[in-house]
Order: sequence, then structure tokens, then C-alpha cells
Amino acid sequence: MQASRWTPICALDDIVPNTGVCALVEGDQVAVFRVGGNTPQSVYAIGNYDPNSDAAVLSRGLVGNLGERIVVASPIYKQHFDLTTGECLEAPANSVHAYATKVEDGKVWVAA
Repeated sequence: MQASRWTPICALDDIVPNTGVCALVEGDQVAVFRVGGNTPQSVYAIGNYDPNSDAAVLSRGLVGNLGERIVVASPIYKQHFDLTTGECLEAPANSVHAYATKVEDGKVWVAA
């Protein structure tokens, strides 16, 4: 099994709670979200490209929840993507990659 390479993204405080930012991780656009508080569990990362709209826009979506699932709604057609798994709830075939995240010393990291 190949070890993950961690990429520093930004300070946790640079991401407004319940919003996302876009970062380049080893050549891929990744949408990084801060949900609620300041714990490592509050940071999620999924691919930024929305296959439903053919646009790299997921970091600009609205964060919320559907039942127990924490999701982002795409800003174009409003499909919901689970921030933990990357699953597109309305069209599972159009799911995106989910990335591991961590927060260390106030900095957000994403694993490639």
C-alpha cells in the first residue's frame, strides 16, 4: 500500500465556517470545506469537478445536511455530494473522489 502524501492547503481560519475553498493537490482541483467548528473532523475534501454540470464548481456550493449526511449542493444543478464519501446522492454514477484531511497546528492538510 502506498503512503499518502500530504499537501498543506491553508490555515484553518482562512476558511470561513460552512464554506469551501478550491486547492490544487498534485494537479487536481480539490474542494476543501470547513463545517462548523475548529476540530479536525470539521474539514472535508472532495473533487471540485461536478460531472453533472461539467464544471469545476463544488467548492462554491452550499454546505448543509440531508439527514445524518453532511453534503454540499452544487451551485449549478443543486445535486448533493456527501462530504465524507464524495457520493452524488441524486446520481451515484456521478460521484467524486473524497480525500483524507487533517488539521495540525492550525493548518489544513489534504492527502493525495
